[in-house]
Amino acid sequence: MTTASNPGPLSMLAGCLLPVAGALAIRSAAPGLIGIGLELAAFGWLVRDWHRTLRGLAFGAVAAAGIAFTTWLYGGHDVDETAAAALRILYLILPSALLLPLIRPSSLADHLAQRLHLPARGVVAASAALQRVDSIGDSWRQVQRARRSRGLGADGTPFRWVRASAGSAFALLVTELRQAGLLAVAMDARGFETAHRRTWAEDAPWHRGDTLILLFAVGLGALPWLLR
Repeated sequence: MTTASNPGPLSMLAGCLLPVAGALAIRSAAPGLIGIGLELAAFGWLVRDWHRTLRGLAFGAVAAAGIAFTTWLYGGHDVDETAAAALRILYLILPSALLLPLIRPSSLADHLAQRLHLPARGVVAASAALQRVDSIGDSWRQVQRARRSRGLGADGTPFRWVRASAGSAFALLVTELRQAGLLAVAMDARGFETAHRRTWAEDAPWHRGDTLILLFAVGLGALPWLLR
């Protein structure tokens, strides 16, 4: 359920996408620092699980560090240009790290179909696919535990680690294909292909909180261009 303090998935999706336009305009460190501070102020209050958010940000920080090092190495050792390159990446990924964990695939499907009136079949299929993606982490951990219980863990030499990881990846692929097949059979049994009129699990209201998040997103998309 969406409330003023818990906006719906469409406004949060806009919050992830619209700042991308602003990232293209960051050419120096100052606009990047200002923009990142405003992103944290605009979206940080929505975060419920900072551990998960910081874990997602860690991957972006690694990418930003790599871009910064490359820019510094080949860009004449210009500190401002190096900082701008790193901040551009962080400005790009920070809204997604803050908001994407809050978006439930089922709720997103309800809003896409009812508010944007997208084709029901595509919406339901996309929702099912996103739910499978969301469960890959759990499946990977189950595969790892099963292999360790059989003495096939990744302990030991680097070669053994690579071999164990390859085996786990193959087992995960088989598991996901099996689950996808079961899901396809279940959806077909419920008339997914032949249905012409569908009902939805939840309503798709639009609250003032959604409008606020959308305005923040538009502002963050325009701000770096105004600060150039």
